[in-house]
Amino acid sequence: MKRFLAILLLLALATAAKADKVKVRLYSNNTISTLSISFDLGAYNLYVDGNRLLEDMVGDGRLVQIQAKGGRMNIKVNETDYGTFGNLRLEATDTACILCLNPEGCKQRTYEGDLEVKPHKGGSLMLLNDVEFETYIAGVVQSEIYGKQTDIFRIQAIISRTWALRNIGKHRSEGYNFCDHVHCQAYLNRCIRPDIMMGAIQSSGETLVDSEGKLIETPFHSNSGGQTANSEDVWRAALPYLRSVVDTFSYRMRQSDWTKTVSESRWLNYFATKHKLNTKDPAVRDSLLHFSQETRKVRIAGVPLTRVRVDFQLKSTFFSVEWDSVEHNVVIHGHGYGHGVGLSQEGAIRMVGLGIAYDSILYHYYTGAMLHHDPSANRNYVEHYVAQIARIIEEDKHKKTQTHSKKDDWLGRLFRLRDREEREEVYVESEQDNEKDWQYEW
Repeated sequence: MKRFLAILLLLALATAAKADKVKVRLYSNNTISTLSISFDLGAYNLYVDGNRLLEDMVGDGRLVQIQAKGGRMNIKVNETDYGTFGNLRLEATDTACILCLNPEGCKQRTYEGDLEVKPHKGGSLMLLNDVEFETYIAGVVQSEIYGKQTDIFRIQAIISRTWALRNIGKHRSEGYNFCDHVHCQAYLNRCIRPDIMMGAIQSSGETLVDSEGKLIETPFHSNSGGQTANSEDVWRAALPYLRSVVDTFSYRMRQSDWTKTVSESRWLNYFATKHKLNTKDPAVRDSLLHFSQETRKVRIAGVPLTRVRVDFQLKSTFFSVEWDSVEHNVVIHGHGYGHGVGLSQEGAIRMVGLGIAYDSILYHYYTGAMLHHDPSANRNYVEHYVAQIARIIEEDKHKKTQTHSKKDDWLGRLFRLRDREEREEVYVESEQDNEKDWQYEW
């Protein structure tokens, strides 16, 4: 039973033992010199330079404050100053542990797992979340996609898991596996929504592979605009599973269409100065002022559209150009958002809403890829876990008055349900703690 509980609570049963825990650099795009850490749930052991700093654990009511100082870190707990150290580590004492990070000048975030803090270059701090792989995947799904149907989150979990396992060593030389930004995958918080967690756990053991059984690259973007792009049209490699496909499912979504107006002089001067085109030549001028894409193209007047997109900060390369001769402007009518390769998230959201199966959606965007089911992922465990989350969601939907305690949210409730199963106890409210503050409003 112990093993059963640990596997379910930590969501570690999905990866064919290829990844148990990963280190993710947090706030990787920010320069952080001051950090406050509070605790939403559970208790942690606090270590500095490999030694335990306090005899007792830190948890609710404690505040750890860290200030970068001359290549080291000054550490306070509540109002007590303990001096400077070379590194800090907070180790969770249980599965039900949540810490809250408040870096100066940045938005607050909460995470599960352990936390390491180290001095970094330029008098800043490096924050590393040492976390269960599947807990990380659930946080990525919440950060990367929106929606309501569970299969949306299942699809995102599959492609995020596949990418992570294929790129597990991307930042190994820097002492961690992934960063939390789009350079890797967005990981901006722990997963706080049970419907997202349910989709992630339903995908347990599922990855995308090629005809040789190797993990594929699984790029994705917000919206294709109606047609995805070939990988070689955006990057160098032509991959057989990243082919351009017609994608009408991406029409009439949030990011389907956009418009940007640029002055005629700026538009023409850009091609003349940066790409050495003779914009006084009527043929060249006409090709730049009257450009259209009914289907995706790679270049405009010989210039890669990827370059134009970056330089003019356009949402995509799938656009047409209309010349406004009266106002002397160029009106750019664009479709979609992102690089256009692989899965269109909004297209997938539309397909799920139409009742199309999640595996068919993946096959639509990744040509010839196959869904691999890891035999070590026990489906009985998965189904039992999913049923528990579904029950919590359904119960809370039918309660008229809802309260949400920051400490005891749906995840805390699930932890306690599992803990009772572990002890094989029967819950009696009069004899045990009150569950009313576990209710959450959806």
